[in-house]
This record gives sequence, C-alpha cells and structure tokens, in this order.
Amino acid sequence: MRTFAMLAILLVACGSSANATAEEWRRLLDKNLSNFEVWMGVPHASVQGLPEGTYQSSTVTKGTPLGLNNDPKNVFSVTEVDGEPILHITGEIYGGLTSLEEFENFHFSTQFRWGEKKWEPRLSGLRDSGILYHCTGEHGRFWKVWKSSIEYQVQETDLGDLFALAGTSADVRVSGRKYDPKSDVYLEKGNAISCTEPDAPHGEWNHLEIYTVGTTSVHVANGVVLMVLENLKMQGEPLSRGQIQIQSEAAECDYKNIKIVPISDFPAEIKSQMRLRSSDHS
Repeated sequence: MRTFAMLAILLVACGSSANATAEEWRRLLDKNLSNFEVWMGVPHASVQGLPEGTYQSSTVTKGTPLGLNNDPKNVFSVTEVDGEPILHITGEIYGGLTSLEEFENFHFSTQFRWGEKKWEPRLSGLRDSGILYHCTGEHGRFWKVWKSSIEYQVQETDLGDLFALAGTSADVRVSGRKYDPKSDVYLEKGNAISCTEPDAPHGEWNHLEIYTVGTTSVHVANGVVLMVLENLKMQGEPLSRGQIQIQSEAAECDYKNIKIVPISDFPAEIKSQMRLRSSDHS
C-alpha cells in the first residue's frame, strides 16, 4: 500500500493536485478507529456512570483529564450503515479523536451532521464541535483536552471560523474580525469569523473541506470558500504539518467519509478565490 508521503511525492512529480482519483484518496475512518487515538478531557460534574474515583468538575478546562485512550462513556464510536462507517460523537465529555499520523500539503474532506443531544457545560449554548489540524505538541495543551492547533470551527451558524489554539496564529484578511478577501487589513493573531454561513438544515449532512499547502490554508463548506489563512505559525515558527483532531465538545454529531489526499498546489477553483500577500504559500 502506498503511504501518504509516497502519494505526495507522486502528485508533486505529476504536477497534479485538483483531480485526485478514488485510489489516491486515503480513507481515515474504519470500524476500529485504527488510524486514531482518543484523548478525553475532564468530565463535567453532571456526567453519570463513570468509574468510582474519576475526577469531575463543573470547570472542565481545569483538573485531571481522563487521558489517553480512556473513554469509559464511549463518546467516540463507529457504526456501519450499508457498509459505510459512521463516526458517532455523543459530546458528553470534551475530547479529541487524534490521527496517529501527521499530515502536510493536503486536501481533507468529510461529511458532518448535528445530532440532538447537548450536555453541560454548553447545555444552553449553540451546538459546537470542530476539526483541528496541524496539531502539535502534547495532548491537553488547550483546556486539558486539545493540542496546539489551527481550528476549523464547526458550530451551529459558524462553520469554518478560525480558532488559534495554544500558541498558534494565522494572518487573515478581515473587516472587523470577519474574513473579507477584498480587505487590505490583516488579523494577525486571535480568532476570525468566516465570510458566510452555508450551513445545511439541522440533521442534514454538510460537506467540510480543508486545503493546506505550506503555511497557507483554506476553509470550505458545502462548496463555498469561507476563509483563507496565511502565515500559519506555532509560537512564531512556521506551522505546516501536524496531526488532525476531531472534537467532542458537548454536542452530539456524526462524521462520515473522512478522507485525505496529498496536494502540491491549490485547485484552480480555489486559487481563483485566493488573494495572497504573495504567490508563495510556503
């Protein structure tokens, strides 16, 4: 089997990035979650059915997390529907499903939908989740749960926002804090809001995509470019690779068709919507 790195070399050599074949896509989701490990954070005080002595708190961003591959409530699980694996996330405890492998220069694609349940400490808030990429360092750097990373926000009415977690940063063209490709003003640290909200109705599948080449990335949802991020950094150093994490953040949701392919450049339809400081992505 060809590895991700080998595929990247082949695609670069062929000069192809936009028209990946079905064979070149690598599917990351299987029934055993064999491409991932699980890190679970601090259970809220309201969570029931945990082993005796488990640390719980109403402040889930502090304290003792459950830790690595310790998911007693089966927050992350996979079922098969017509032979297709579906990742179900209950959301009951903050956590991260983390790829074992690091990736760079890739197109990540998945389908996502909301479930019904919500949990403390976000019982009265919008349903929230997220896809973290270029994850680096130790587990639990952010809120005792997630790694230092760039977040593609997945929240009701907020697809594709930027959250820079635990020392990361990106340059985003903005008007205020909203992505605006025509603006000459850059937000160079902190979080940014996507330019539009193409969310599918509740319970229907959304198509979420991340493109990244060098230290530039693009957030896309349902075929719409939501944000272009430049000069990705971790504590001031260029950030161009890392693991991928899928969040559990107090809301029930499902993912399917999680896949990734190496790219050497952005597809033409994406490049036509990018206005970069320079033509160099790296």
